[in-house]
Amino acid sequence: MSNHADLADAPAAHITPDGFRDLLTRLHPFAAALGIEVQDISYGQATLRLPPNPANQRLGGIVAGPMLMGLADLALYAAVVSATGVPEAVTASLTINFLRGAPVGGIIANARILKTGRMTAGEVLLLPEAGGEPVAQVISTWSVPRKKP
Repeated sequence: MSNHADLADAPAAHITPDGFRDLLTRLHPFAAALGIEVQDISYGQATLRLPPNPANQRLGGIVAGPMLMGLADLALYAAVVSATGVPEAVTASLTINFLRGAPVGGIIANARILKTGRMTAGEVLLLPEAGGEPVAQVISTWSVPRKKP
């Protein structure tokens, strides 16, 4: 998602993958229902995976849109927390562009933050784990409350 020069200049993430998993367990138990796996988190970036599951499919044998939206939202949440350190951030808007049917199998979400601040913005590409073209592109903004002193 970034080139090596960007990674060398980036600050440390405010949360690790294990810390994010713990955060979800403690504060967002609904996330477990999605079965999403946290693969990697760095400053302003996150990679999550929706594993294959017949329950995620819709008519036509493709992954259902609501599952893709949940994956994208959770991936951006991880990226927002990694960049801001504020787990109280909430989605203000989410626009998803479905580019093609998501084939049965795992789906990878690559999220990155484009702007931080009180309104933080980011994007996600959703890709078939088996390879191929993106199945969806997401743009989202997040309301990030000020950190308490």
